[in-house]
Amino acid sequence: MDETTFVRSLEDQLCFEVYKASNGFSRMYGRALKSFGITFPQYLVLLALWDEDHIFIKNISDRLGMSIGTLNPILNRLTAQGWIQKVASDSDKRAVVVTLTEKSQQSKKAISKAILNEIIQCDLTDIGNEAFKRGLKSLNNEFKSLEERNDVKN
Repeated sequence: MDETTFVRSLEDQLCFEVYKASNGFSRMYGRALKSFGITFPQYLVLLALWDEDHIFIKNISDRLGMSIGTLNPILNRLTAQGWIQKVASDSDKRAVVVTLTEKSQQSKKAISKAILNEIIQCDLTDIGNEAFKRGLKSLNNEFKSLEERNDVKN
């Protein structure tokens, strides 16, 4: 790759296509989640908790790649809406454990169905394509490695 990569028009830039796809996913999930009163970032938090409930905020932050400063307002809204509970850790009073409520546990299937319906309407049934996901995971791993190398330098 050389500097001619950046001479391309906007529509020919990989970064622009990724940006548009990210916005498209956010809007699609937003439509699916609207009736539940949650946003796409809030849904991502719920996904992390559905994978592993009763975890520290730091673990959620690490899993989602969100800073604590970004994550805390999301958690506060989810708490106010009755989706999660936050309690001080028994082992470390400075740490907070996040737990799913009955509402979030009972809503998981309905939320998943609403998202599936949106995916079908958008004709994205191949979204689970493993090669596509592997490529995106590889790209994200490269970005993470680059960040870690830059953190070490600074």
